[in-house]
Amino acid sequence: MSSSPSTKRWLPLEANPDVMNQFIWGLGVPEDEAEFNDVYGLDEELLEMVPKPILAVLFLFPYSSEIEAERQADRELWSKGETKEINGKVYFLKQTVDNACGTIGVLHSIGNATSDIKLVEGSYLDRFYKATAKMDPFERAAFLENDREMEDAHSVAATGGDTEAKPEVNEHYICFTCVDGELYELDGEKYQPISHGPSSPGTLLQDAAKVIKAMIEKNPDSINFNVMVLSKKEQ
Repeated sequence: MSSSPSTKRWLPLEANPDVMNQFIWGLGVPEDEAEFNDVYGLDEELLEMVPKPILAVLFLFPYSSEIEAERQADRELWSKGETKEINGKVYFLKQTVDNACGTIGVLHSIGNATSDIKLVEGSYLDRFYKATAKMDPFERAAFLENDREMEDAHSVAATGGDTEAKPEVNEHYICFTCVDGELYELDGEKYQPISHGPSSPGTLLQDAAKVIKAMIEKNPDSINFNVMVLSKKEQ
């Protein structure tokens, strides 16, 4: 979902590893390099069952008045220039297309793991990350918004799930990743990455789970939550 002023709207991506995997494999992630997997619960024993090593965590959650208040606070800080210095190695892009949050979550997941994933040379993702490497988050957003190849690929993925894709949704994807020993929340609806403190590739899922649990507790009446991980396949 998005509250952006853009007139462009895509169909939402289903929170389904099969859909996500066909999506990324078709765009340039080799099938034997990485895949998305479900996380069936946030208890430690269930987290231990998730295929490792983990490169990123995707979290789908419902919008709420509290979430919108956080968005507004973020917008106000940005408008005042009250932003924190963020590690330039973090790959981040803004969301300007309605319902593109799933694709942006995927781009954040892979974009911060390009040293661990050998993309097919000349593939869509290989070209996308090379073309946007020097851009700021807003330039990347504009590049994506005008990219017909990604729009078409997203449309195929959005209609390939088990449920009928509807243009009106009330859920949103964000990504968690570890860069230089720090846990980052990457939300295209916000103006910059959010740091959640120290982390490591080996504790990424557990560290992200703590943040996710706190977010779920803010909306205890909802069951519309989903967690997936991008796992590197062992060679």
